[in-house]
Amino acid sequence: MEGRDITIEWRWVAGDFAQLPIVAAELVNLKPDVLVAGGTPAALAFRRLTAKIPIVMIAGTDPIQAGLVASLARPGANITGLTRIAPVLAGKRLELLKEAFPRVSRVAVLWHDLSNPYTASQLRELRAGASVLGVSLQSLELRSAADLDSAFTAITQQRAGAIITVQNGLTIAQRARILALVAKSRLPGMYETQDRTDAGGLMAYGASDSELYRRAAHFVERILKGANPGDLPVEQPTKFDLVINLKTAKSLSLPIPPSLLLRADQVIE
Repeated sequence: MEGRDITIEWRWVAGDFAQLPIVAAELVNLKPDVLVAGGTPAALAFRRLTAKIPIVMIAGTDPIQAGLVASLARPGANITGLTRIAPVLAGKRLELLKEAFPRVSRVAVLWHDLSNPYTASQLRELRAGASVLGVSLQSLELRSAADLDSAFTAITQQRAGAIITVQNGLTIAQRARILALVAKSRLPGMYETQDRTDAGGLMAYGASDSELYRRAAHFVERILKGANPGDLPVEQPTKFDLVINLKTAKSLSLPIPPSLLLRADQVIE
């Protein structure tokens, strides 16, 4: 029980990644038994500060490519946990978007940093899915937040029928502005995580956050009982949630097929 058997120190930077080194150092200096990192940037911040305190991560990118672990099977060092990465999710998002809006033939894709292996793999999956579905993609690189206005101008000019964002540090940091611009465009938007639909985005499909955090608690328990984090395999997600914000759909006059609503894991009304 928290407060009796365990003490939890929480910190949240609310998208301000410049604060991560400060907050991470503050937590490391408390000398906890385990550190839990909700996201790749947090995991990297902890990893730079300690090679001794066990770290349980919930990574949004490939933890091998990010340099967090040696392999998924044997992560090594002081870090283990979970990754949100799973095959073919980008293609599935495009498929669900097309199912919801069959008349959409052109989809704008907002992305940043092609050197990031996750971004590159998502774009490959989207291109493959678009070929199968008969959809053309409007690829829009965001080099910085300053590119957002011109990207949405291009979306309007080229008459895209929907928008997909590839999630990474920039699109996470700019999520509120992106959601506002998508709403202003009155186009359907598809996202990777439920926090976007909670904040007004139309649709999201991805790893179940609640399931990931439950599994993270399982890792913490094993480490507190003496397990070596480097010997605990990193897990990939097995449960994926489709979340639809019906309130947003109604405000934008975007009808969602009843068959899709019935399949949704959560409908926000």
